[in-house]
Amino acid sequence: MTQAVVEVGARLRYDGRVWRLAVLEGARATLVTDEGASAVVLLPYLFAHPSFEVEGGPVPGRVPPFGLLEALPVEVRERALAWQRHVREVETGFPDSVGQGVPREQFDPATRSLAQRERAKAEELTAAGWAASAATVRRMRARYRSEGLWGLVDGRAVRERSALGRADERVVAAVRKVLEGQRERSTGTLVRLRRRVGWLLEEEYGAGAVALPPASTFNRLVHAVADGQGLLGTAAQRRWHASRPAPPFTPTVALRPGELVMLDSTPLDVLAVLDDGVTGRLELCIALDVATRSICASVVRPVGTTSVDAAMLLAQMVVPTAMRPGWDEALSMQRSVIPYERLIALDARLEQAAARPVIMPETVIVDQGRVYVSASFVSACESLGVSVQPVPPANGPAKGNVERTFRAIADGFSQYLPGHTGSDVSQRGVAAEQDACWSLAQLQELLDEWVICGWQERRHEALRHPMMPQVAISPNEMWAALVAVTGHVPVPLSADDYVELLPLRWLAINDYGVRFGYRTYDHPGLNPYRRRRSPQEDKNGRWEVHHNPYDPNRVWVRLSEGWLEVPWVHAEAVRRPFTAFTFDYVRRTVERREGREEHEAAIAQALDALLRRASQGLGSRRERTVAARPRRPRR
Repeated sequence: MTQAVVEVGARLRYDGRVWRLAVLEGARATLVTDEGASAVVLLPYLFAHPSFEVEGGPVPGRVPPFGLLEALPVEVRERALAWQRHVREVETGFPDSVGQGVPREQFDPATRSLAQRERAKAEELTAAGWAASAATVRRMRARYRSEGLWGLVDGRAVRERSALGRADERVVAAVRKVLEGQRERSTGTLVRLRRRVGWLLEEEYGAGAVALPPASTFNRLVHAVADGQGLLGTAAQRRWHASRPAPPFTPTVALRPGELVMLDSTPLDVLAVLDDGVTGRLELCIALDVATRSICASVVRPVGTTSVDAAMLLAQMVVPTAMRPGWDEALSMQRSVIPYERLIALDARLEQAAARPVIMPETVIVDQGRVYVSASFVSACESLGVSVQPVPPANGPAKGNVERTFRAIADGFSQYLPGHTGSDVSQRGVAAEQDACWSLAQLQELLDEWVICGWQERRHEALRHPMMPQVAISPNEMWAALVAVTGHVPVPLSADDYVELLPLRWLAINDYGVRFGYRTYDHPGLNPYRRRRSPQEDKNGRWEVHHNPYDPNRVWVRLSEGWLEVPWVHAEAVRRPFTAFTFDYVRRTVERREGREEHEAAIAQALDALLRRASQGLGSRRERTVAARPRRPRR
């Protein structure tokens, strides 16, 4: 093959203009135009530029695609190599590139013309059974000059075959249109799909104008069109594929503890024994630090995470985990790889702490669940100076780290507990409910212990020490390495901070006090503020009130002098702790016969009666289940 030669005086095309090569000096070329403009360009940059071309010169040779050649069948590759030897012999007299020896007489360029050599090669190949004419030899020479060895490959062997075969394009378009139209619909069969495609073809082209292929052929066509496109599968799979962001995906990277913290909830595959022997499903909420893969906080609650659970995750992160009675000393921070002596000099709270990092989040990544985008949770984050970053809806890859952690908890913790249910009904044993023996509080303590010894001390392949990148390390080791660089600033959480993390409402202070959730709260401290407007004009003069759904006996009202704890006026009538869920259940069962105040007193009496019956194991199963909803400890 003739290669293009770049020499002084050559005319080049580069960057949309025609240049003449005036000077070659090492790796630099000086170019000038007919108008007098000049430029100095490095030769590697000049040759690599997509617009570079030698004007009037031969087409540059191409490097053969060696990978594609290796993938060809052996007989196809051997025939292309044989053609290469024949073409070389026609052009140079030698079948190889070395050029040693004496050319054969009929292919000697010194005595035979090119046309004679082509005829001689055609006769030789025909005698060998190839049935090649002189025109064929000439065509193969041209392909070899322009495409190299790849040009000599039999095109039938490299022709790409369509996955759709010879299917009618109208049928293919109809299949794709029907699949797109049923993306949001409930999952159906291929029989239904085939009928809808037939109806669509009749509407567009008329009855009998386009024939549907047989059922088996149609089914193969559907898979050829839909596989990998998210157009088949369950409704959930199709919705997930439709909401999936376009690749390539950028991995979530954090370089310091707390830079990114993922918050999420998932059902815990364990049945727990709630109060008074009632079993129920649970939900697990965790906070995962991306930089260290540490589970900074974990809360086990009945199914139905609330904003107060999410807010308590934040509070739990910045408070050291205390050693519990009965825990082995090996679980203490003092016995771990964490630099305990240096940290305790900065934060005295770590003296009796367990070996779980204390991390102040900078940004929390949450999904679009109403719990994590609620005003109370966002307010809790703002009060701690934490930024909230929601991910797009139904975007699992955006929270891949926490999703993998949930799987690790299911594999390393949940499946070993009595009452394990599996991830769905098909995996549940017949005696799962009878096997359940752990209470909610016991499961919470077991999980906390497992996080410290089974997760924080386990090596994680995604964690690498900055100075030893080939060694996988544990979350605690990663935190020890990073905290030595970033430092540790303790963030103590006061009683006021706890109140700030609770859900809030904006309410008026009336003569009777504060009322919401069909409960009235009152305190003498409200006297100077009754029927007065708050300084918050954008809230229509209402006052900021925080409440705890797990302890409806009191609320907190922000006044000019600070927080005022205001009790429920009927708190003394209910002698047992309860939740807002239990109160609302009782309120719906008590018929209103008199005024509001009398009705509220009747609800309190009915609530106390229900709690008393449930504590004695009496009442219906529904009443005992409602009364058994766990209560969050009071502060």
